[in-house]
Amino acid sequence: MEDEQNFSDICGGRLALQRRCYSPSCLEFCLSCPRITLRSLTAVTCTVWLAAYGLFTLCENSMILSAAIFITLLGLLGYLHFVKIDHETLLIIDSLGIQMTSSYASGKESTTFIEMGEVNDVVINEAIYMQKVIYYLCILLKDPVEPHGISQVVPLFQSAKPRLDCLIEVYRSCQDILAHQKATSTSP
Repeated sequence: MEDEQNFSDICGGRLALQRRCYSPSCLEFCLSCPRITLRSLTAVTCTVWLAAYGLFTLCENSMILSAAIFITLLGLLGYLHFVKIDHETLLIIDSLGIQMTSSYASGKESTTFIEMGEVNDVVINEAIYMQKVIYYLCILLKDPVEPHGISQVVPLFQSAKPRLDCLIEVYRSCQDILAHQKATSTSP
């Protein structure tokens, strides 16, 4: 079963949350950010090249134009490959673990997996960001030394920065799966 809802990020941008339910114990959430637009790409490219042309007319050195083209292309490739994330995915399987995947605009993917035995809880936390209080979803990892302690906090959806209403949707589903996992692991 697939379900899609529209939400907004902390700056008011559009986000799409897709929820795929493979079974009662397996859910996948995919949070998609808006893709880079041709208008913004053209605006940045034109700005850099006009500045380079202005310097060229002052200095009359053609290396400035060549450098501007080269820097623009390298900057764009670097932005698409290392910065611009198209969508972030959270896959929860109660008997196995939690997988987080970030897919970049260039096609590169970064995946992190956390075994369910290491997960203590999934919570909504708050933080101060640019003079605002924002909320974010995070996974609390168990401390191997102290059974009731927390060793690490792993934030989710760092790039998209969804608002609280979107986080609550994901949080409730995560809590359902974690409760199902705890119930099946404690029963004989």
